[in-house]
Amino acid sequence: MKIVSWNVNGLRAIMKKGFKESVIALDPDILFIQETKMQEDQLVEEILLKELGYTLTMHSGIRKGYSSVAVYSRIAVDEIIKGCGIEIYDVEGRVLQVNVGDYAIFGIYFPNGGRGEERLAYKMKFYDDLLLKFNELKEAGRKVIITGDFNVAHNEIDLANPESNRKTSGFLDIERNWFSKLLSHGFVDVYRAANPEKVIYTYWDQRFRARDRNVGWRIDYFVVSENVLGDIEDAAIYNEIMGSDHCPLSLTLKGEV
Repeated sequence: MKIVSWNVNGLRAIMKKGFKESVIALDPDILFIQETKMQEDQLVEEILLKELGYTLTMHSGIRKGYSSVAVYSRIAVDEIIKGCGIEIYDVEGRVLQVNVGDYAIFGIYFPNGGRGEERLAYKMKFYDDLLLKFNELKEAGRKVIITGDFNVAHNEIDLANPESNRKTSGFLDIERNWFSKLLSHGFVDVYRAANPEKVIYTYWDQRFRARDRNVGWRIDYFVVSENVLGDIEDAAIYNEIMGSDHCPLSLTLKGEV
């Protein structure tokens, strides 16, 4: 089972930038999308990717053109849960949970904390409330996989300019400490565990042509509970794939589900 995650910065926009061809090349069984920036009533046939065998499930926020997540699946799944059950988050369309066998797989667009203290507090509460949910599932024996745009670079290796960004949301100590706390609860950053010294990014600021200079951030992850580690075949970041200010990443699990 190959799982891919991609913040597309607008699903309708990326459809005009080779999205279908990228999906064919990535060949995911489950594809989580963040920042669709659209509602279900804005769907058109080309977005569904039915011809590639996918079923699309969307969880959209109330505010049009903002946030929202989706998942494409081409394998049988047991259940897709829209939202996390907490209204202040679900109105923004941030969480999808796909249950497949023992796996509880989350595709999440974590909040950005860069718009003042109130929004940073919202982000930190989101982090803590979702960690409670991850822990509950793990302690119940589920294999938990969390992917998406976490909106935080964990360590200095995860962004090009750590010193100049220490007071920037996305690299604040409080955000980074939460990520460390997540890992301390029996979760693993899969790509970094396999590539402890590799410098690679998943996001580049479009305003400053940062991608041309590879001045980026690694803020998109696959984080898994430790009972998933023996199932992992591969983890990859596709920083050569264009179309968004983020690039896709994947996790491939052994065997068949």
